[in-house]
Amino acid sequence: MAELLEIADELYGLPLPDFTPARDARVKELKGTDLAKQVKALRKPSTAAWVVNLLVRREADQVAQVLAVGEALREAQAAMSADDLRALTRQRRQLTAAVTTQARRVAREAGTKVTEAVAEQVEATLTAAMVDEQCAQAVRSGLLVAALTSTGLEPAEVAAAVAVPEALGFAATVREAEPPARPDLHVVPDPEADRKAVAAAQERLATAEDALAEAAEAHEEAAAAVGELEARSLQLQAEIDELRGRIAELESAAEEVDEEIAEAEDARSEADDALAEATRARDAARAALERLER
Repeated sequence: MAELLEIADELYGLPLPDFTPARDARVKELKGTDLAKQVKALRKPSTAAWVVNLLVRREADQVAQVLAVGEALREAQAAMSADDLRALTRQRRQLTAAVTTQARRVAREAGTKVTEAVAEQVEATLTAAMVDEQCAQAVRSGLLVAALTSTGLEPAEVAAAVAVPEALGFAATVREAEPPARPDLHVVPDPEADRKAVAAAQERLATAEDALAEAAEAHEEAAAAVGELEARSLQLQAEIDELRGRIAELESAAEEVDEEIAEAEDARSEADDALAEATRARDAARAALERLER
């Protein structure tokens, strides 16, 4: 089994297009042995799994940081430390996004373009490695054949996502990127100069198209947000206008009531005078009657 892991470690560290030819070549070398059957059974990784495997080998420190934060996050969850949990959750999201961007760069340098859909699977795999210990072991092995997902609420099923069950507990061999070839000291025409120039231009175009797509998506989201806010502003302005109209109506009604109050006060004053006069007349009549009765 150690020999199978060694061969798998080598195969899953190759550029993605080289995996199948290299695996089949090893099978021929091992023809007639049980190991040949085991090597033949090694599945070609998905693009997302290959990117994570590449990241584990080329950016070991970044991956170690991801797994360390994941371990701390799980400990914080177990200890029910709310403050630590919130801080580590924010750090987890920032870290997985940053490492995913790094993974896209590493894959591009290795000759494979990473689409947004693949990048989302890569980030989901890194997140799974942070919230689930078995997923962390699977990522550390560098022997993924499929992307991982996990919420951390229940143990993840990782057996189908690794090349061999023994991958859990195995650590991928760290490999440096291939150094650039030493330049030829003889000045001679490069017969493939045009092809290389076209390839380089195509690479730059692909990078620019990726950036354009991301910018267009961000622009679309911003435009949608502006549209929603403008609609809300119009709605609020209409409500303000309606309230202003209602206030004007109430102010006019208040002025009419004030005028009616003034008229009523005048009428009350006249009634007070009439009442006083009538009271005096009654008192005089009563006094006159009393004099006559005596």
